[in-house]
This record gives sequence, structure tokens and C-alpha cells, in this order.
Amino acid sequence: MKITGYRSLSTVHDWGRVTGDVNGVQSGHTTPVPVLVIETDAGIEGVGLGAHAEVGRVFPAIDGEDPRSVVALYDRMLDWVFKAGHAGSMFGTIGAVDMALWDIKAKAADEPLWRTLGARERFVPAYASGLDYGLSEEELAELYGRFAERGFKAGKLKGGRDLDRDLPRLEIVREVLGRNSRRPAVMFDANESWNQAQAARYVAAIEERMDLTWVEEPLRRWDAAGMAVLRGKVRAAIASGENLTGLEQYRPLLDAGALDVVQVGNVWGITHFLRVATLAHAHDLPVSPVAYNANPVAHAAAAVPNLLTYEVQDLHFPVGLDVDQEFDDGGIVLGDRPGLGILLDESQLSPGSSAGAVLASTGPHIRPARAALRLVAEPDVSDDPGAATEAGLVTR
Repeated sequence: MKITGYRSLSTVHDWGRVTGDVNGVQSGHTTPVPVLVIETDAGIEGVGLGAHAEVGRVFPAIDGEDPRSVVALYDRMLDWVFKAGHAGSMFGTIGAVDMALWDIKAKAADEPLWRTLGARERFVPAYASGLDYGLSEEELAELYGRFAERGFKAGKLKGGRDLDRDLPRLEIVREVLGRNSRRPAVMFDANESWNQAQAARYVAAIEERMDLTWVEEPLRRWDAAGMAVLRGKVRAAIASGENLTGLEQYRPLLDAGALDVVQVGNVWGITHFLRVATLAHAHDLPVSPVAYNANPVAHAAAAVPNLLTYEVQDLHFPVGLDVDQEFDDGGIVLGDRPGLGILLDESQLSPGSSAGAVLASTGPHIRPARAALRLVAEPDVSDDPGAATEAGLVTR
């Protein structure tokens, strides 16, 4: 079997709600979902999800190769770009290709990927994560109520700007998920919006009212020394790692004893997750994947010995994707369809551009100018002065 080509496609995920975090909120209810299809001469095609702007540069490293040599091809792609480096969009592209190659490998074996990777069980324990910063308290309760109906006992709230706003929202999440547990796990995600002193004060104030299972990305992703100090100041576990690309970026955090929960982004692919999970296991630390559309890394998560829990951001899938998964008993139940279990209805997808989508000028992907530089809690509006003026919070 040989790799012969690729197709770049695009669809959207309709959340039915606004999504975002303390850094910003999406302007609409849909977000783009890039889809990469790797083609072979055997007629088996692999699906990879995520931005792949550099696929034209990476593809020659795998063209004509046997896709079942997926681990070797992963390293071959890294070697192919070693002069320029593999961070950022390049690492995302390699992750999407890697995902598609694992899909082909499992399809060629006529078994689901979780089975190919050696998992014993198809169930992946998970937590609810609604990307909920832009929701009202009523919308928040309704959203987590839907997760509770599927048995979820753990959930994560976005916040970090306004303690008076965040505290009642945390209590809503705890109360709703309390339908399934006397002590539901409640996590809090600041998305790198604090400095060390802010983080210590903010988390301490929350912990006067309730238990936090972990606080996520309290500081910048590379701040090993800061997170190590913070671990000694708060009771909550420190979780981070979703934006790190490559084992070399994890080493300083692990060497400094900065993390309690090692996180890995779905968009970086299967092989990267497996390697980070092994590295974390060597440090006696649990691993927790950060979600993406269709939860592709759940197959690998089922196969590692140190999985703590898996982030689930929604209970349905992008337009045109039929995914062989169910959500029940507080987790993901993987199916028996070969590979990742994703079927594409290309009549509902559009031809994609490998150049990648143009991102909106506002949203959670943009770091606010005053992040980690605020002395006091500020109103929950955009950092756009025009928006603040319109809301009556700024006068001229």
C-alpha cells in the first residue's frame, strides 16, 4: 500500500451557542473545521482533523510511502522540516497527517483504532467543558444540564476576569453536576490570563467557597518556575500543556515539578499524544487530552495507563461527519467502526484551502492587550474600547 495524494476539505461545527474564554468570545455559533484526507493506491483513505496549512510542504515526506509505517513517517515529517522548526502551524499539519495515517492503519486492519493501539476497553472517562464564557447563568445551567443527563460528574468553567461573576457560575456547574455525584469534580480554566500573584489570589478566593479539582493554564504555557511556585500556594492541582508542541516543550515544566495534570491538544495528533503520555507516566503524572471536533485522540487515550479524564466540549459533531461515538455514563463510548470511526459526507463539505482559514479579529484566539496586567476585576466585555463604550462602561 502506498500514499498517493491528499484532499483538503472544510466544514463547520454548529455549537448552537456562542463559545469562548476570558480572552474573547466567538462572534457566531459556528467555527470552521478543516478536514484532511490522505489517499492510497489501495482505495483506503484516512481522515485527519485540524488546520493543515503546511501540508504542501510536509506531504513530500510521505508521498509514495506505506501509510502503515505511521510512527516512522511521523519522525520523517519532523526531520523534513527540522531547519525551520516544527512548532505552530507546522506541528498542527503534522498532527493532522498523523491522525489520517493512524486512521488508514486501523482501517487496513479492519478494526477500530482503539483496538489497534491495544486498548482493552472502549470507554473513555470524560468531563464536560462548554467553552462557556459568553453564556448567561441560565444558559450555563441548561448546557451543563445536558451533560448531566449523559452521566457527567465533572465539568470545567472558563473565567478569570471577574471573581464576583465566576463564583456563582462555578456553583451552578457544581450544583448541576451534583445530580450524579455528591462531590462532582469542578475545574477552572484561566487560559493564561493571569500573572503569578493574580493566580494565587484568585484561586485562594475561589477555594474559600469551594473545592477546585484543578486550575488550568493559570500562567503562560512556558512559565515552569511560576507554576512550580503556584503549586505550593493553592490546593487545586495545576493543569497545563494543551498548546505545547513537542516533547522538548514539556521537559522544563516536568523538570521543575510545575504540573499535576499533563494536558495534550487533540489537534497535535495521535503519535504526539502517545509520546507525551509516556513521558508523563515516567514522572508518575496523569495525562488529560484537550478536546477537538470528533474527539480523535480518545482512541489513543483509551490505550494509555495514565489517562485521568478526557475533555468533551459538545455532544454532537461537525456538519457532514458521522462519528462512531456515544456519550454515556460520564464519558465517551467508542464504537467498532474501523479506524477513527469517521465517515465523511462530502456533499456537505466544501473544498478546503491548505492555506488555512482567516481568523476573526476578535475571539479566544487573540490575547487581550492587558492580560495579566489588571489590578482589579474588570467588566466582562471585549477589550475593544468601542464595545465598552457601547455597553456604557466607558465614557468620553
